[in-house]
Amino acid sequence: MKNLKQILILVAFLAVSLAFGSEAEAQESKFIKVTPDEVQWNPAPPFLPKGAQLAVIKGDPSQPGPFTIRLKFPPNYKIPAHKHPSFEHITVISGTLHMGMGEHLEHTNGAALPAGSFAYCSEEKHHFAWTTEDETVVQIQSQGPFGIQYFNPADDPRK
Repeated sequence: MKNLKQILILVAFLAVSLAFGSEAEAQESKFIKVTPDEVQWNPAPPFLPKGAQLAVIKGDPSQPGPFTIRLKFPPNYKIPAHKHPSFEHITVISGTLHMGMGEHLEHTNGAALPAGSFAYCSEEKHHFAWTTEDETVVQIQSQGPFGIQYFNPADDPRK
């Protein structure tokens, strides 16, 4: 059953990747541009709490190599403490993202990152994030294959 869930998650992630990735990959040797109205938002895969949307801008997060994605979070959204196997370059496009480092989401242990802010999180370091009253859009650049492991297994929305 666990393998079936992992396969379904991977299929969902690949579907999102292919929605935009195939066109971008066909233009690999050309100039690639994405304007805000060209971003194709889809529900985020189940490794994130419900309510987020994801757009693959470039690359394929399920495969080795660089990728760029955007995430759109609704107001009052929370991502519990988690880590990734690779670094994250996070740019806040709109709204305010609150982030902190540690094994538990603590509002007193974070920083507010308004639009235009940048954050770097190294691989295998537990961190957490939340939004307040604004919808928030972030762009993440990293290396695939993407993975996420929640510090507290009970926080994992895939379970």
